[in-house]
Amino acid sequence: MKYSIASYSFNGLFNQGKIDIFGYLESVKYRYHLNNADIWNMMLASFEEDYLKKVREAMDEKELYLANLCVDCAEVWDPNPEAKKNWYENALKNLKAAEILGARTVRIDMGGRDLEMSEEQFDYTVKRYKEYAHIAHNCGFMVGPENHWGASRVPENIRKVYEAVDHPSFGILLHFENWDVDKENGDQLCAKYAFHSHLAAWVIPACEEKLKLMQDTGYKGHIGIEHHSGKNEYSQVAWQLATAQNTWNALEAKKLSEGCAVS
Repeated sequence: MKYSIASYSFNGLFNQGKIDIFGYLESVKYRYHLNNADIWNMMLASFEEDYLKKVREAMDEKELYLANLCVDCAEVWDPNPEAKKNWYENALKNLKAAEILGARTVRIDMGGRDLEMSEEQFDYTVKRYKEYAHIAHNCGFMVGPENHWGASRVPENIRKVYEAVDHPSFGILLHFENWDVDKENGDQLCAKYAFHSHLAAWVIPACEEKLKLMQDTGYKGHIGIEHHSGKNEYSQVAWQLATAQNTWNALEAKKLSEGCAVS
């Protein structure tokens, strides 16, 4: 299994001015010994090409690739036409940033604060994601929503949008257990659409169940460690990462032993 650490995990340190994107890259490489970055776009100081190339150079120097660019302030749907226009422009900027940074996946929120999607919202959402998926395909990455807030926290909405977009470069970022409807079954229903994931601290008690689900699904993406407390972030992230790694190794060992027993 591949692992990543979302830079949002250090949101507390970031807000205190104690870490920036370059410090984050140092941390994932030398503190946690990973070979990839998982960047929250709000940690980027600029979307100017020269700056983004400096971030890319910093990753290349450390032999890091970008597993995911997690985009805020670019949601697809907003009932306010002016806001919707601004989010669309931000989405295009972030998709360009993803190309420069060499992202493998990009999260752009579905939008819509209500759980139900109107026909207008659904049609517009599908249209935009088709456009984004076309861009992603040409640039070599995947794009799609996270079950993050609003309409995206309904598994049936995810299914309907996924099937309507119907593009090989479209999928979802699966945030384990982050559902408002059908919470018990949401992960099971939507794991097959996942290109990336978020494993929060509150999901750790169910870590074995979640990783077994991804194992059974044949998931090829990363288990993305995401921490939210804003406190003791270095040690909390280390704990979450180690727990995920140890759990996965135990599952693999069990699978191997069961295979040997059968043979």
